[in-house]
Amino acid sequence: METVERIKNILLTLYPVRKTMGQKAMFREWLMKELKHDGYRVKEERYGKTNGSVNVIAGDPDKATVFLTAHYDTPSMMLLPNFVSPTNVPAHLLYHFVAAFLLMAAALVLSFVITYPINQPKLTFPLFVILALALLFFTAFGPANRNNANGNTSGVAALLSMAERLGGNKKVCLLFLDNSERGFLGAKSFRRKHIAAADTCLFVNFDCVGDGEHMLFMLSKLCRWDGDLINALLDAFPQEEGCRAHVLDKGMMYYPSDHRKFKFHVGVCACRHLAGLGYYIPHLRSRRDTVLEEKNVAYLTEGILRFLPLYLDKQES
Repeated sequence: METVERIKNILLTLYPVRKTMGQKAMFREWLMKELKHDGYRVKEERYGKTNGSVNVIAGDPDKATVFLTAHYDTPSMMLLPNFVSPTNVPAHLLYHFVAAFLLMAAALVLSFVITYPINQPKLTFPLFVILALALLFFTAFGPANRNNANGNTSGVAALLSMAERLGGNKKVCLLFLDNSERGFLGAKSFRRKHIAAADTCLFVNFDCVGDGEHMLFMLSKLCRWDGDLINALLDAFPQEEGCRAHVLDKGMMYYPSDHRKFKFHVGVCACRHLAGLGYYIPHLRSRRDTVLEEKNVAYLTEGILRFLPLYLDKQES
């Protein structure tokens, strides 16, 4: 737990925001030193000025069988907190529909407030369009959110904790992805450059794993038939007080994160549970994103250390 506490403190105090090119560059410089200290061959992989993504790769992507991933960029502030319910897709979609409706309603009311007193009804609709676009732009590209403990400092902390314990296992590659908040550009770019690995290897992605006692392991459709993978996950992540693992290989799930860009993937997130709603992730892209439970990171680290030999032995046999 001392390693987890150290990593958490460094990330939340020295590199809490990783949104601009300069902020990301400073973080990557520290990150690469940490990974080299843990015995990894580390490199930055850049994908051009228009893309703007810089992934950090620890290990050899051409020799790895398993990729452990997390995105290191942090988001902008949203006018309304982001809501994610991975196993309740209707609730997830309804929330975002209502949020968009409220933004449009606010733009419409404001356009009336401005044009009515000056008796310019012809300006109401053009002003509404301008205000609506401005609100949507603010939501996507507005000022940086200062609090990112769960999304996704928690995933970065988990990968760094695992890196120290894995000791440069050549079958495992650690992938710190950029620009997840810009349509998963880092993951898309890695896939294009390493198409063979992206289509054949297992990718385990950690995104928002710091807040919630229910740890969801969401398997892609192509992984749901893999009994060895499911059994390895069940054996590696036992139920513990404060951390309850749920290996989900059936039903409808939607969790928008980088793992969706790879064929064989397991998306991992921590959730709270509410009767009638199900599992959900609270406070994303808001000032209240301040929770990063060290026990969650420790639980995932110990679980991955148990999982990898179980899974890799089956792949080699």
